[in-house]
Amino acid sequence: MPNRLLVPTLLAAALLGPPAAVARADFQSCLSGLRAQAAARGISGATFDRAFAGVEPDLKVLELMDNQPEFKTPIWDYIGFLVDEERVADGRAAMRQYANALAAAESRFGVDRHVIAGVWGVESNFGKDIGGRPLVQSLATIACYGRRRQDYFKGELFATLKIVEDGDIAAESLRGSWAGAFGHTQFMPSTFQRLAVDGDGDGRRDVVASVPDALASTANFLRKAGWTPGLPWGFEVRLPEGYSGPSGRKNRRPLSAWAAAGLTRIDGRPLSGDYQAGLLLPAGRDGPAFLVTKNFDALYSYNAAESYGLAIALLSDRLRGAPGIRTPWPTDDPPLDRAQRRELQRLLIARGYDVGEPDGKVGQKTRDAIKDVERQIGMAPTGRPGAKVLQALRGR
Repeated sequence: MPNRLLVPTLLAAALLGPPAAVARADFQSCLSGLRAQAAARGISGATFDRAFAGVEPDLKVLELMDNQPEFKTPIWDYIGFLVDEERVADGRAAMRQYANALAAAESRFGVDRHVIAGVWGVESNFGKDIGGRPLVQSLATIACYGRRRQDYFKGELFATLKIVEDGDIAAESLRGSWAGAFGHTQFMPSTFQRLAVDGDGDGRRDVVASVPDALASTANFLRKAGWTPGLPWGFEVRLPEGYSGPSGRKNRRPLSAWAAAGLTRIDGRPLSGDYQAGLLLPAGRDGPAFLVTKNFDALYSYNAAESYGLAIALLSDRLRGAPGIRTPWPTDDPPLDRAQRRELQRLLIARGYDVGEPDGKVGQKTRDAIKDVERQIGMAPTGRPGAKVLQALRGR
């Protein structure tokens, strides 16, 4: 395993050109060690060699490790991007197209089909954004040069090679996120090994090419994570004026206790039900509030972020036909949905900024352009795509 002090040298090599030969030699040394470890786990040398033919390190993944949006993006921007009218419409169309597969997964595992579709929508925009980074390359890069969690990603690399060894999915089809998540619902390779199932009856588990396999595997994951059939994930509530009582997802109390504390459903109806829930305040006491059950924990377990679990839950409600969040977020600069983000990017392009394709995805070029606009209108340069910047670009 190469010394971690080599990472700055490797980054320089990637930027400067000729010294990259040093990086390649060091990477090959690391791969030699990984090949021996893979063999001890039942992965043949032939499989290893085919998977790594022509593979070089992708040092970009080391930067991406420190930029996970569910932990850095304001909650209102995160939800605004993932649960907008466009995604709801696309999700309803996808649910109609794969109605039989969703019904089969719901019947087999007892997980609400709208929740399964919610995971699908948040993870890959219903199969449109599966990711294009080769898993073997990304995971090997982190295993060799990662600044943290190297052993974890090494295990995911071996799990990836086992998928290829077993013949479930070909190596060239295993493309996904920088972290190794792949397929319609972005399974990690080790999760695939444990929980993927055959949903279309062809004898293989292919969450990349088979939507039924992906949906059934997702339902299996949620059921194993503790999903209880018939129990809601939760719902939005109204807090009494000046509420200062307990909160927290894990601080569960009977609904009767929350009712006694003055909480009601957001539409004013009293609380009722024979189960316990915790009070989730994703933006503090001045923002939307939710009572969440242990089924929310199952959603949380998919990515270990409350904002992520909430996005799935809210999208599933919208796909079911329920209204969105009623309580305004505590900000004077509301979030933009994807259509508005694309408009913002087009307006930036019209003013001479290079932001790439106006696709609604805010990358570094778009953030830098936004910062310039923010400076011009007297705002702190954050690079955040908010309503104030959009209004300024519209000339209002």
